[in-house]
Amino acid sequence: MTLKQIDVNAVMFRVAVTLLLDSPGTGSVAVQRSPLAELCACLHALDEPGHHPGSASWVARAHAGLDSELLATAAAWAPLWGAFRARYLLPLSAGPARTLAGELREVAGLPIGDFVAMTVQALIGKNDTELAPRLSDEVLHRLRLISTSRMEIGARLRADPEAFRGELLGFLTEFAAAAFDAEWPSLRPALDRDRAERVRDLRRRGALVLADLPTASTSSGARKPLRVVFDKLYNATARVDEGRPCLLVPTVHGRPHFVIKHYPGYPVVIQYSADGAATPTLETARRRLAALQDPTRLRLAYAILRNPVATSELAIQLGMTAPQVSRHLRRLREAQLVHTHRRGSVVYYQLDADAVERLGPDLLSVLYR
Repeated sequence: MTLKQIDVNAVMFRVAVTLLLDSPGTGSVAVQRSPLAELCACLHALDEPGHHPGSASWVARAHAGLDSELLATAAAWAPLWGAFRARYLLPLSAGPARTLAGELREVAGLPIGDFVAMTVQALIGKNDTELAPRLSDEVLHRLRLISTSRMEIGARLRADPEAFRGELLGFLTEFAAAAFDAEWPSLRPALDRDRAERVRDLRRRGALVLADLPTASTSSGARKPLRVVFDKLYNATARVDEGRPCLLVPTVHGRPHFVIKHYPGYPVVIQYSADGAATPTLETARRRLAALQDPTRLRLAYAILRNPVATSELAIQLGMTAPQVSRHLRRLREAQLVHTHRRGSVVYYQLDADAVERLGPDLLSVLYR
């Protein structure tokens, strides 16, 4: 097969989500901050910490501060905020900024048929708008093939949808009070900065700001709608207009995921990583560079890149004494390049891969200031 044939096949079998916008103006696109969306991004990071190195500090604090029962409950509900997040865990309508309590009230008022169908979508992991709002035996069998835990959630949902919703909203409220409410004020500045920048671009360029999002491409023609195409793992097409806007929702803890949801009758929602989240100060960048100049600390960073390792094990791997390893780990910790968590009396260290990956661009950003 020639390279040209490969290119043709790639186009023919492209898997994408396409948004159609009759008007490229500003009325069909809005930027919206969502505490509920960010709470669920945190919960997803808690369930899959390996995919979210930038959230490792919050995950470590959550594990240290939460009781085992609440953590177990979070794990049981986790399929709802996985890769195919339930649609109601993102903004259900456009409008002024809402509190978390306000967003949860909106979920509580969602028609129960829509709530069930959105939940089934998340459990099956497919943005299939043909799903029946009631869970049939066939759907439960399908969930059983995916995992026993998802089948159990589906069975609880079928038994009493209203009670299921009440339990979910109660858990989200309890978890937020225990582990998210204190985190939210530190996230708002980054989210607000990103929102302000997107709003300025929206006023200047209209819906073409969508082209700046990951994997996006655009096309338009005379008397044809603007087409914005995102490379995803499934095919779908959704129309966007002032009656059904596209809401852009920035996230800090959702990084690196890029989420598009398009349930009929509700706004299209795109959740994307906020620009400038966790940009370091000049002093932080200087400390990180200085810490990594030492060859021993580079070896240490390599040793803790993929898995958390205890000091004693690192001493064996590197042929050093435990106090020597501790001194180097302290320098990496002071430079905010490692995460720690405790199991009993043993402290484990893991490299903050996200911080290391962004060190070059971060240095450039602080020099521009």
